[in-house]
Amino acid sequence: MSFFRKFRSLLGGIFGPVPKAPRKGGEPRPQGARPDAGPPRESKSRQEGRRRDNRQQGDRRQQGEKRPQERRQGERRSEHEQKQAAPRQPRAPRQPAEQQRPRQEQQQPPQPKPHPQPPAQHPPKHVAAEPWDPSAFAVPPAEGKTRFHDLGLPDEVVHAIADLNFQYCTPVQAEILPKSLEGLDATGQAQTGTGKTAAFLITILNHILRNPLPHKRAVGTPRALVLAPTRELVLQIEKDAHHLGKYCGVNVFSILGGMDYERQKKKLADAPVDIMVATPGRLLDFKGQGRLHLGQVEILVIDEADRMLDMGFIPDIRRIVESTPPKARRQTMFFSATMTPDVRRLAASWTKDPAVVEIEPTEVAVASVDQKIYITTTDEKFTVLYNMITQQNLERVIVFTNRRDEAQRVQERLSRLGINCGLLSGDVEQRKRIATLERLRSGQIRVLVATDVAARGLHIEGVSHVVNYNLPLDAEDYVHRIGRTGRAGALGISVSFACEEDGVQIPAIEQFIGRKLEYSHPEESWFQPLPPESATPAPGERTEGEQEAERRNSANRRRRRGGRGRGRGRSGRRPGEGEAPITVPEH
Repeated sequence: MSFFRKFRSLLGGIFGPVPKAPRKGGEPRPQGARPDAGPPRESKSRQEGRRRDNRQQGDRRQQGEKRPQERRQGERRSEHEQKQAAPRQPRAPRQPAEQQRPRQEQQQPPQPKPHPQPPAQHPPKHVAAEPWDPSAFAVPPAEGKTRFHDLGLPDEVVHAIADLNFQYCTPVQAEILPKSLEGLDATGQAQTGTGKTAAFLITILNHILRNPLPHKRAVGTPRALVLAPTRELVLQIEKDAHHLGKYCGVNVFSILGGMDYERQKKKLADAPVDIMVATPGRLLDFKGQGRLHLGQVEILVIDEADRMLDMGFIPDIRRIVESTPPKARRQTMFFSATMTPDVRRLAASWTKDPAVVEIEPTEVAVASVDQKIYITTTDEKFTVLYNMITQQNLERVIVFTNRRDEAQRVQERLSRLGINCGLLSGDVEQRKRIATLERLRSGQIRVLVATDVAARGLHIEGVSHVVNYNLPLDAEDYVHRIGRTGRAGALGISVSFACEEDGVQIPAIEQFIGRKLEYSHPEESWFQPLPPESATPAPGERTEGEQEAERRNSANRRRRRGGRGRGRGRSGRRPGEGEAPITVPEH
C-alpha cells in the first residue's frame, strides 16, 4: 500500500491530481447507466489532451515561471511600491469661486438674497367668504310678524339667514328666540316643520360669537350639545348647523351609531368641537372610553323628547345630563311634539325657570298642508298611486306605509313600472339611507317609499306630496308624516287612502287634529289599467321571490356540505351569522 501511495503522489506532482471515483451516494448516475457501472470513461483524445496540458504546466513550474494569478498579484504589488517611492507633488492653490464660474456668469451682477418669509400663519377661525353689507338684506316690516333684523343677531348669523332666504320668524321662533337669546331656558311644544331647529341653532351660534373663550379648549369638550333620537334627525340638524354657521367659524360634529365608528373617533381627537349633535348610545360609548368630556357644556338641547321617551332613551339621557354642569350653570332647551305628564316632569327636572312655548298640532296641520282623503279599496290603492304620480307628473313624493314588507313591495312595483324610487326602512343600512335621501334631494329619484322611520326630523325641500298608503295606527304619526311637506310656511299636499282596512283610523286622527277631514273619490283617469311591469327590477334591487330563492339555495348548499361547515355551531351558522349585532339601540 505504501508503494502505491508514493507512486500516486509522484504521478500527481507530474500530471496533476488524479480524479477520484465518486463515493457511494454522491453525484447521481448518468441516465441509462448500470447500477454497478463506475464513472463514465473519457475518450482517448480527451485523455491525451489533458495529459499534454499537465506536462506543459509541470515544465513551466520547474522553470520557475509563475502562474497567471501570481503574475497579476506581483504587478499590483510593484505598482503600489512605485507610488509609495515617488515624491509627492505640491497641491495647486484653489481658485476662487468667481474664477471657476463661466465668464457669462461672472459678468452678471450678484443677485440680492431674498428676505426670509415669515412662517405661515393658520387661517383665522372666522373667515368671511366675501364682503357683505347687512343693508343688502332688506325685509319690510309686516304686521304680526317678527323679522330676524329685530333680534339683534350678529352679522355672521344674519348673513347666513339671508343666504337661506329666511325673512320672517315662524311662530315658535318668534316666541322662543327673544327669551333664549338672553340666556333663559326654554321648553317648547312644537311639531316638526315649525322651525324649532333653526331657533335653537341660532341661539347656540349667538352665544358662541358673543362669548369667545380666552383660552384654547381640549379636544372632546363641546360647548353646545344637541341630543336627538334618530340618526336621520342628527344628520339633518348637523346639515342645518353648517348652513347657519358657515360664516361663524364654528366646528360642528355629529356622533351617531351604525356608521363610521373609526372616522368619528379620529375626528373627535383631531380638533376641539363647538357644536356636537349626537344620538344617546354612541355618545355614551365615546364618553365611557374617555374620548368625550361634557363638563364644559354651556348649552344643552334635547329634541324630540317624547320620541326618546317612547324609544326607552330616557335612562341614557339622564346619564348624559348628569355629566353636564348643573342646570344653574348651563342653558337648557327642551322640545317635544307632545307634552305628556312624563315629559313635563322631565322638562321640570332638567330646566330652570323655563320660558314655555306651545304650538298646537292643529295650527301646523291646517295652515300649511292641504289634506285629502280618497276612498279606495285595498286592491285599487296601487293603481291610483301610480296613475296619480304619472298623470300629474309629480317629481318629489314620499309614500308612507305601516310595515317594512309593504314598503318593499310598493317600491319594487314602482321600479318595475319605470319610476325611479328609493326605499327607507329599518331594514336598510345607514349608509344606504343617507345615499337614498341625497338622491331624493338632488332629484335623481322621484318617489321615496318609507316607513315611520322617516316621519320625523327630515327636511327635504320641494316635497310636493306626501301619500299615506296606509293610515298610521297612531294619530300623532299622521301629523308627523304630513309634516314632511308644507315645511317652514310652504304649502304642501297630503293624500291618504281610506280602504276597508285603514278607514277605522280616521276618527282618531280627526279627534287629534281637532277638525273633520273631507272625503272624495279619486279621479276616473286614475283607475286606468297599469302598463305591463318589467321582468327585472331596478338595478341593484332584488324581488322577494329572488331573495327567497337565494335563501333556499344557500340552505341547499349547506345541506350538501353536511349541514355545518367549519367554525359553525349547533345552529349551522358561524358566530354572529344571520343575527343582528348586540349594540345600544339607536333608531
